[in-house]
Amino acid sequence: MKIVDGRALLLKLRNPNRVTSVIPQSKQVDTNEVLVKWGIDEAHKLRNLGVRAPSPIDTQYNWTGAYTPFDHQKKTSSFFTLNKRAFCFNEQGTGKTASAIWSADFLMNKGKISRVLVICPLSIMDSAWRADLATFAPHRTVDVAYGSLKKRAKIINQGAEFVIINYDGVDIVLDEVRNGGFDLVIVDEATHYKNPQTKRWKTLRKIVDDNTWLWMMTGTPAAQSPLDAYGLAKLINPDAVPRFFSSFRDMVMQQLSQFRWIPKENASDIVFNALQPAIRFTKEECLDLPEMTYVKRKVELTKQQTKYYEMLRKQLVMKVGDDEISAVNAAATMNKLLQISAGAVYTDDGGALEFDIKNRYKVLKEVIDESSQKVLVFVPFKHTIDVLVSKLRADKLTTEVIRGDVPAHARTDIFKRFQNDPDPKILVIQPQSAAHGVTLTAANTVVWWGPTSSLETYAQANARVHRSGQKHPCTVVQLQGSGVEKRVYSLLDKRIDVHTKMIDLYKELLD
Repeated sequence: MKIVDGRALLLKLRNPNRVTSVIPQSKQVDTNEVLVKWGIDEAHKLRNLGVRAPSPIDTQYNWTGAYTPFDHQKKTSSFFTLNKRAFCFNEQGTGKTASAIWSADFLMNKGKISRVLVICPLSIMDSAWRADLATFAPHRTVDVAYGSLKKRAKIINQGAEFVIINYDGVDIVLDEVRNGGFDLVIVDEATHYKNPQTKRWKTLRKIVDDNTWLWMMTGTPAAQSPLDAYGLAKLINPDAVPRFFSSFRDMVMQQLSQFRWIPKENASDIVFNALQPAIRFTKEECLDLPEMTYVKRKVELTKQQTKYYEMLRKQLVMKVGDDEISAVNAAATMNKLLQISAGAVYTDDGGALEFDIKNRYKVLKEVIDESSQKVLVFVPFKHTIDVLVSKLRADKLTTEVIRGDVPAHARTDIFKRFQNDPDPKILVIQPQSAAHGVTLTAANTVVWWGPTSSLETYAQANARVHRSGQKHPCTVVQLQGSGVEKRVYSLLDKRIDVHTKMIDLYKELLD
């Protein structure tokens, strides 16, 4: 196969007629040679005939945006454009969002699609998808369909080329989505669609017809059980699995008792074949990736948190007036606001007022589920640690804790087990207690439940995983919900000591 002027393919075939008979824009130029127009439709037809034609995106696309794609991102984009229905199982932090955006942009340029619906968790609608679209396809119109039914419907009907919506939001505006002209649907963190009995699965099925492109992305397919593959396969390649779930279960699972099933020896092979067509790059395979990737995840404060956060902020506005603000007062106030954001604020009598952390915990759980290795969770406030750890353990996630009141010998034992044994999977740490010295390279994902105000502590804590002995590229995930958290993270990202900007931050919050 030879590419001619980036616009045609010259094929050597034993039977040229099998190509010329199905592709109008092709012609036989020699006994065994056929010249074929190199377009998306032609590439698809050739591949259906068993000819491994490359995607025209390779030479016909001007990769838009602020960054040059890595090699694995180009290959992922090529794969997307060659498959109307497909899975992308690239690991977290490999840039699969950018690949999907470039692929969609290319298909728009070629007139194959006109609108894209992105379905993803609430936490990444703005911080990942809207931000990445602005970075990689700044010429495209983008909107986020979130809020009341009326607001969502208005946004969908306004005609943006990319519309971002959360999983359960689709059902709220189902009619508008079905009539919205979306010919490509991208589902991020697709494991949320593993169960075909759920309302969100059935809703997705209603908006996808035979003419709709559907790409589903997750770094951890069927991570919990082979059975997780069934719902995903029914959306992308339904012929790859039996009609009934029970038949698939019998294929991949062995029953030991009434309520206990274990995977069969060949379960992984069956799952692999069911979840096709698919592409996967691990971080280790992406040799051109930066070693440390930073990711922001948006978290909604609960109504209770928002109420107390705004109450405290307004009290401060009234209290300060024209008085001069001291760095000490500013730091104390910032700390209170950060505590509310994280889930528990200390009272003047030494107690603690707890807040519902379900929104933040849900996002943390998503990150843990997406991680292929162990996870460190840095939590700045002691009381929040207690609440969080109880939830993790209730969800059967093996978890240990490192904080100021854990004795030295116990810490040593916990660190040793975390590094060398299968469990614990999660280590929750108060940053000041383990930011220096210790090696924790069994993890390659660091989650900041809330920001620390110390630049040194932040850098040293992240270095627990990003150091000698680490075999995998690393990801640092920042959970951010309130204005003060976003501002503190922004300073940390810029390597600015938060303490030197404390009064400025304080004034910003009061404005």
